[in-house]
Order: sequence, then C-alpha cells, then structure tokens
Amino acid sequence: MHPEDDDTLLFIGDSITDAGRDRADPASLGEGYVHEIARTLRGRAPDGPGPRIINRGINGHRVYDLESRWSTDVIDHRPTVVTVKIGINDTWRRYDRNLLSPVDEFEACLDRLLAATARQLSARLVVITPFLLPIGPDQERWFEDLSPRTDAVLRAAVHNAAHVVRADLVLPRAAQDRESRELAPDGVHPSPLGHRLIADAWLAEVAPTAPVARR
Repeated sequence: MHPEDDDTLLFIGDSITDAGRDRADPASLGEGYVHEIARTLRGRAPDGPGPRIINRGINGHRVYDLESRWSTDVIDHRPTVVTVKIGINDTWRRYDRNLLSPVDEFEACLDRLLAATARQLSARLVVITPFLLPIGPDQERWFEDLSPRTDAVLRAAVHNAAHVVRADLVLPRAAQDRESRELAPDGVHPSPLGHRLIADAWLAEVAPTAPVARR
C-alpha cells in the first residue's frame, strides 16, 4: 500500500489520535502521530499536495463510541484508507470507573466496524494496537484486561485483512533504552517522541519508502 495524492486517509480513535486537534477546524490534525504522518507524506510529495488526511479522534472514546459516530465520521467522508486506534479506554474505564467492556463484545464491535467499512467503501484498513507503558503497580495490573483485548484487536484485524501497526511492541521496545515517561508520561498518552515512534511504525507498515536499487 502506497498512499497517492488522490487518496483520503482517515484516522479515528481516542485521545491518542485526537492529540489536541481543533474540532471546530475540519482540517486540524492535532499534534500527535497523525500530524507526523501527514508531515512525512507531504514531504515525500514535493510536486503535489499529498493525500488528503482527516483526523476524527475524540479523547475518552471507547469502541462503542466509535460505532455510534461511524457513519458520519468515517463512511460519509468516503476515505480510501481507514486507520483505527482504540482499546486503551475500554481497559482504563474498568479501573477508574468500574465501567466494563467485555473483550468478546469489544471484539465483535470492532469487527463490525472494520467489516462494514470494507464492504461499503472498499477501503484499505489499518489497525493500531493499544499499548501501555506502566508507570506504577496500579497500571501493571491493567494488563490482565489489556492483553486479551490486544489479542482481540489482532484477531479482528486478521479477519478483515487489515494492516497492523504493533504499537504494543514498538513502544515497550523503545522503553528498554529510556524511561517509559519519556515516551508516555502517564503510561498512556504519548510524548512527542512516542507519537513519532507510532508514526514511523505506521509509515513502515503502510507507506514504506522504496528500497534503493543496487548497482
């Protein structure tokens, strides 16, 4: 998959995708990984505008919130590439509000969204896995909920032939060489460096640069 100038790339998810975007400005991309991806793709297209990029992340959302706005925030824009980043709030709300999101229901909901998008738009799909860089023992126990949820995300992605960006591997791997707080100060929300790592992982999976030909 190599996005072209006539592609529309739509990103949807929670606060990690939202990244402070101005919701009054439809062109606002926020200051996170979506912005970094857009900057890179536009830099690769000096003679054209690059693909159209839309950010529809909203902080605090769980997968069911995405489903409630999927028609207006995804289908109506007719994107050709759809990237979904969801799951951490489905876990987080269990621990701070006792608001449960059973993994089987979560998986079924995500699967419905991906399948409907492929069916209605013939769009190419990308899924970014949820991740956590625990900053204390209270967050360590989140993995009892998050690990099976990540597996559910992977199953839904495979079932719908989606590209997968393994943020759950990329960020912990980077945390081996630096403090976790450098990548996600609260364990969940990426720093600028964390966002750049997610963007680089997306670009490597979805829009890799062409290898240099050997002579």
